[in-house]
Amino acid sequence: MDLTTRVKNILIAPKREWPVIAAEPADVASLYTGYVLPLAAIPPVCSIIGLSVVGVMGYRMGIGVALGGAITHYVLSLVAVYVAALIASKLAPTFGGRDNIVQGLKLIAYSATASWVGGVFGLIPVLSILGALMSLYSLYLLFTGAAVVMSVPEDRAVGYSVAVIIATIGVFLILFYLAAVIAGHGMMM
Repeated sequence: MDLTTRVKNILIAPKREWPVIAAEPADVASLYTGYVLPLAAIPPVCSIIGLSVVGVMGYRMGIGVALGGAITHYVLSLVAVYVAALIASKLAPTFGGRDNIVQGLKLIAYSATASWVGGVFGLIPVLSILGALMSLYSLYLLFTGAAVVMSVPEDRAVGYSVAVIIATIGVFLILFYLAAVIAGHGMMM
């Protein structure tokens, strides 16, 4: 299935799309190259343009600073997706599901679609809050896909989804804290 159709289907009809996703053959490399790499690039690319060309309240960031921040954001996002997939995979048996890294990566990658697409609002920085709101839809996508993709029983899907979300938020906080430390250290040199 092509990228555009998959994005449209997961955003508009997730309950119909998750069984298709769950049944598709895939591996980590194909999921990254065909889906994660292009979609995860949307927020950082749009933020470069938004912060260095459009600006916020009359202030525009230098292209070098914006580019450095965007590259850091992109790389950390790619790492965070994989770590979150590992968490989703390893937590699944606790909730009656199956431990499968490829299925975990499917769940995390396709759930993140709304958040990544919402990154387009970074083109106009004052609208970035709309992108953040779209991230809430990603939480719904995770919930609707948990039972189907990870074989978690329906009655345990809410608990599983909450556990994955909390663990994933922790991962993102740690990674973005590290990015801030790295960026701060880079500024001191």
